[in-house]
Amino acid sequence: MVRRLTERLIVTKVAHSCRPHEAKRAPDELVVEEPMSIQLDGTTVATTMRTPGHDYELAAGFCLTERLLAGSPILSVRYCADGPAIDSEFNIVTVDTGGRAPSATPRIGNVHSSCGWCGNDHLEEMCATHSPLPLSDPIAVDVLAAIPRTVRSMQPLFEATGSVHASAVFDSEGSVLVVREDVGRHNAVDKVVGSILLGSQSELPATGRGLFVSGRASIEMVQKAWSAGFSTLLAASAPTALAVAAARRANLVLVGFMRDDSFNIYSPERPSRETMRAAES
Repeated sequence: MVRRLTERLIVTKVAHSCRPHEAKRAPDELVVEEPMSIQLDGTTVATTMRTPGHDYELAAGFCLTERLLAGSPILSVRYCADGPAIDSEFNIVTVDTGGRAPSATPRIGNVHSSCGWCGNDHLEEMCATHSPLPLSDPIAVDVLAAIPRTVRSMQPLFEATGSVHASAVFDSEGSVLVVREDVGRHNAVDKVVGSILLGSQSELPATGRGLFVSGRASIEMVQKAWSAGFSTLLAASAPTALAVAAARRANLVLVGFMRDDSFNIYSPERPSRETMRAAES
């Protein structure tokens, strides 16, 4: 079944730079947003508002980045656990580990950015359950600077609507390996992680690779990058203070506030000379 990603509506477009102002009725493409429930071994663990598409990746990635799998391999992913998928409008996805994953706690309500976070106390809990990331060779400054432009050229849904986030996985040479778009930036991250997980579970943890997000680097983005084992998190916008604190505890390189001619390195606090090296021409 082919899912609609956009819907065309008639809107009023205003050219406010003109005198007098010009207004005209014209069609516009808007991104589709629908709820999707994620089940782990039959228990509903989340409901998120997402852009349809790559739903299996979203469900699998969510279970990994929220540390629900606890190392258990995924045996299968499918729509709906107890009936035809069309009955639920393809909005329920079940991740099956054959009962190997720890019993999940049912969650009521929609998942949103930083859902469930309670500040420094939660940070301490996360640091207690996540081991610091292994140190890896830093990704060159010139490579990092080029990633946002490369990813932007691989966003057809944003080109059509201007209203979705993107996440991407890239390597130390600057090759963009996978890009996913979604109305929710946390969903976009889970989709790229799920793409790797379902493609080859041996590719995780993603040591030496970078994760790009088109929005800000919130604490949730750091958590997901850390859980998937990425060495670098690159954000188009600036991070929060809590995100920086977590990245420094994680040994995660955190780069943000990307501009045409500059960006900030927030973690580590004092980048090494090797981190600052430029790509060789």
